Amino acid sequence: MAVYQDSSYLIRCDHFDFNVRRAPGTSASVSGIYRCIGCGQEIVAKKGQSLPEYEEHTHGFELGPPRWQLIVFIL
Repeated sequence: MAVYQDSSYLIRCDHFDFNVRRAPGTSASVSGIYRCIGCGQEIVAKKGQSLPEYEEHTHGFELGPPRWQLIVFIL
């Protein structure tokens, strides 16, 4: 889980990309921190970079297929 110490470095934003769940191998729409909604692993990706493929990120079958969700948007 992303954490911070000083909230003055953050801005609240309701950007639509926060609600999109991306499949493995799709491109990051913006630079930021993406979280797997199945297992909670977080990664940093630059805009246009491919999110980890199925072979690069695996977790238990019971957690469902990997899906990446933006949690921190880096301007």
